[in-house]
Amino acid sequence: MSDGSAGDAAAASARIEPMAYSDIARCVELEHLLFAEDDPWSAPAFLSELAVAHNRYLVARDDSGRMVGYAGVALLGDAEHPEAEVHTIGVDPDHHRGGIGALLLRALLAEADQRGGPVFLEVRTDNAPAIALYAKYGFHIIGLRKRYYHPSGADAYTMRRPELTAQGIEWRAAREQPNEVRT
Repeated sequence: MSDGSAGDAAAASARIEPMAYSDIARCVELEHLLFAEDDPWSAPAFLSELAVAHNRYLVARDDSGRMVGYAGVALLGDAEHPEAEVHTIGVDPDHHRGGIGALLLRALLAEADQRGGPVFLEVRTDNAPAIALYAKYGFHIIGLRKRYYHPSGADAYTMRRPELTAQGIEWRAAREQPNEVRT
């Protein structure tokens, strides 16, 4: 764990890039460190997530190229009713409270904002640092899911960040352009 200034420097020097298949072993390692009591994701689970076209998975790397965090979002709905769902954010415990989680969240939100629409997520009710981070980026608690996490039985809040209308309109307009090549 580092102090705020060192954490800010770590986040500032971190690189965000798409998750590669070669990152899965490290993701599984971090899952077991972070979510041991709640059925950590396996390599096949990450493979499955990477194979879905509407999912975006990213990793954060430190100066040495070591993966220090990962995150994923599903881009759902259609042009008229887009929405996104944050699937996961995990940060190496040695980098907690260092800005890596916020960096990953901002990258996921940038992916979602290209389409507009609300963004949803679930978070353990006892994870105060994550709840505070999500609130900082416009999420609000909209519901409670009793015994959501298994096998621990921990409860989860459902949180929602409302649609960013300007981005949604821009994305919809671009999608509706006839005969235009999209990259």
